[in-house]
Order: sequence, then structure tokens, then C-alpha cells
Amino acid sequence: MKIRRTLATAVALAATAPVVLLAAGPAFAGTAAAPTASATSTGSAGSSGSSGSTTPKSQPQAAAKPSIAELEKAVADAKKAYDDAVAAEAAARKAVDAALSDTAPLTVAAAEAEKAAKAAAAAKTAADKAVADAQAAVDAVMADESSTEADRTAALKAFAEAQAAAEDAAADKSAADTKYADALDASNDARVAAARQYSVAQKATEDARAALEAAEGALAQAKEDAENGDSCEAEPGLAVSVSGLPGRIAAGSTVDFSMRLTNNTGRTLDEVYPYVSVHATDKSGQKDLGRMLKLQWSNAASPAWHNLDRDGYAGTISALKAGAHSDVKLRLTVDAEAPAGAGIAVTTGDYYNDSGDCGGTPDFDVYEFELVAAGGASGGEATHGTTPRPSDNKPQGGTSTVPVTTTTTTTGALAETGSSSATPKLALLGGAAVVLGAGAVIVARRRRSSSDSA
Repeated sequence: MKIRRTLATAVALAATAPVVLLAAGPAFAGTAAAPTASATSTGSAGSSGSSGSTTPKSQPQAAAKPSIAELEKAVADAKKAYDDAVAAEAAARKAVDAALSDTAPLTVAAAEAEKAAKAAAAAKTAADKAVADAQAAVDAVMADESSTEADRTAALKAFAEAQAAAEDAAADKSAADTKYADALDASNDARVAAARQYSVAQKATEDARAALEAAEGALAQAKEDAENGDSCEAEPGLAVSVSGLPGRIAAGSTVDFSMRLTNNTGRTLDEVYPYVSVHATDKSGQKDLGRMLKLQWSNAASPAWHNLDRDGYAGTISALKAGAHSDVKLRLTVDAEAPAGAGIAVTTGDYYNDSGDCGGTPDFDVYEFELVAAGGASGGEATHGTTPRPSDNKPQGGTSTVPVTTTTTTTGALAETGSSSATPKLALLGGAAVVLGAGAVIVARRRRSSSDSA
């Protein structure tokens, strides 16, 4: 995956446009980031009671692409199909050669039938000549006044016998001709059928070769995309939730909360990366309080408290099976000198499989909280909102205006237009955009870094 870095531009947009949120950060190649209807408060800032909210509209999800493992299987299947086609073509060629051979059974049968037909034709010719000779003998005997009755009777009998023999020879010739024609047709049909089958086999080989080349090309492209970090996809089946984050956090205090990642994808995710970051400004929105916030993580596999890595990931969850979940403990410490202001926590989850496919949650989860001065009380519940993770289909350095969708659980809205509290919140979002754009990197970079150091 590529990374958008909007930096100062994102800050400027966030300070002037309430709908701009997190225009920089981990992005999914080819994943639609269609705007959602933004939620606005029904009350003004500082009013009592809960503000109204809208239900986020469902986002269109990009069709899932085959994984590298699936593409490798497709190549193996295509290779087998091609090898089978080559073998079938060779067998078809052998059948053609056999059908054209003089020793082919049907060819031999046709040759024998031809020989018999020629013999029958010669026999008929001889019988016809015998009839003619017998007729001439009859004519001669009848013309000879000295011939006896016995001579005439004998000539007529010979003629009748010659005629009968000629008729038999004609029938034999007709039968032999029919047999030869049938045998020749059978031989020719077999040759034509063999030639047609060979042509079909040749076409099948060409098609199988094209399919193999296409499968190999798709696999090569997928591997290239994976190397470039461009093949990761949005995965709504990876769910991230946060619990226990207060809506008010006092300077000088430490609060514990947790983050749960649930695998609803139906398959095991080999490596899952929980992402979380916190950002804050003073009430004016002019002062970034990020340096006064310290966020650490802990989990069952690594119970000690750890700082987030440079990309904002809270460790790694290995082999998260289908239907399983894993919890990450989080601890936020606010410097005692921090002034009152506003803050947000941003979470998401990414994964990378040994097969090469990768991706993450399609949305950022954003939790708004209030910073109160030292001596104040922490408590309440952070306001939860979501915004789509933008697709990276724009040149780096470009910006994206992504409306915020929120589910309000405390007073106020995440970016409440017209509110006196909007300025620090918008500046806060701009600062988050900078941090995300500069530091939050999807797992592809982590994977490449790991492979480079291996």
C-alpha cells in the first residue's frame, strides 16, 4: 500500500472545512472511499443532553481480489490443464498418423475390399464375354443346315448357362463394389475424424497455453503489487472496537482502556496489527499537545507495557483464527502540565498473511474526549465516530475531503459546524491527519522492512 502525505495542506483544510478528517494515512489500493453523510448535532455547543446523530450509510466494498495463494493454485491448475492438453494433442497426432497409415485396420479392410471388387469386375467381364460367345455359337448352329437337333439343344443350353453365370457375376460385382465403397468411406471417415480431433486438440492446447500465460501474468502482477505494497484490500470482516476510554481525561492522570480485534473473515489471519494513535490540542486549537500524551500497550503474549512502534502499531497478533478475538490493553498518560483542550484516539486494524494477501479495516474508528486541567476528574464515555480509510487513487501530495460519520454518546459532535468548540476540534483533526500521513504505514512497509532485515 502507498501512503498519502498531505501534511500542512491537510491542516489547512481541516481548519477551514468541518468535513475534512484524516485525509492522510494508511490507504487501500482500489478500495472505494465514497463520502458518507456527515452527522451534525441538533444542539449548540455547551447545551445539555445528548445531541442528535445519524446512522452511517453503508459504504460500497470493492470486490475481493484473489490472494497470491489462490493465484498460485490457479497457475498450478492451468499448468496441469496445459500439460494435459499437450498430451492430448500428442495422442491426437498419433491417432492421425495411425489413421493415415497403410496398416490401419480400416485401410487394410478397404484395400482388401477394393481387391475383391476388382476381381468381381474381372469375373463379370469374363462372364459377359462368355455370354457373347455362347450367343454366337447359338447363332452359328441355327444357321448351319447340317446341325442336328442335339447340336442346337447343346448350344442353347450353353447360352443359358453363360447368362446365369453372367447374372451371378454381376450380383457379385455389385456386392463387392458396395462393400468396397463402404470400407473406403469408413477408412476416410476415420481419417477425417482423426484430423478433426487433432485440430480440436491443437486449439485446446492454444487455449490452455493462453490461460496459463494469463494465470502466470496475474500471479506475477499480484506479487509485484505485493512487493510495492499495492495489493492490500479493505476487509470489513476484521472488526476493531475500543472500550473503557473516558470522555474526560484530566491532566496528570493515567487511564487504562482496551482495544479488541475480532476476526470475522472466515479464515485465519496470520499476522494482525492493531493501530492506535492519540492527538490533542488546547482549547484554542493553536497548540498541539501530542508531546504531552504517552500511549503504551500490553497484551497476553507480552504483558509488559510497551511504547507503540514508529508506525503506531501496538504489537502483532499472530495467527488470529476465524471467529477468534484478541485484546490489547492500552494506557494513556497525560502530562500534569497539559492545558484543558480536546483530544481524539484513532484506531484501525491491519493484517498480512503468509500467502501474500493483506489489508485492513475499511474505516478509521475515531473516539473524541475532553482534556481537563490537572485536578479535574476523568470519567464519562468517549464519543465514537467512523470515517472511511481513503483509497490511494490520487497522486501523493493530493488531498481528500472525507465526511465524518459519528455515533454520539456524549454531548457535542466530532466536528460540529458553527460551534464555538469547532475550532480546536478541527485543528485537532488536522494534526491527526499530519501524524497519520507522516507515520501510519500499512503492513506492506512493515513486511518489506522485515524481509530486508531478515
